[in-house]
Amino acid sequence: MTAVISILNFAFTVYQYMIIAYILMSWVPQMRGTGIGQLLEKLVEPYLAPFRRFIPPLGFIDISPIVALIALRLAQSGLYAILEQIMF
Repeated sequence: MTAVISILNFAFTVYQYMIIAYILMSWVPQMRGTGIGQLLEKLVEPYLAPFRRFIPPLGFIDISPIVALIALRLAQSGLYAILEQIMF
């Protein structure tokens, strides 16, 4: 059963890196038009959209992805704790 936990941890980690890559791509506008940029947008933007609705940008800085990453990390930790209690 630890394989399930490992797979979920891996999936969360990959998604966190996808969000970070998407954030970095926003600094280089030409990157968003590439195939990878469009794929990341389709995968990451649905998760970021609710955070952007509630957290307005501070000047030119959009902090909603940072809050989204923190929320994802908390969800990962919470799910890990629940699964650990169930399995062990």
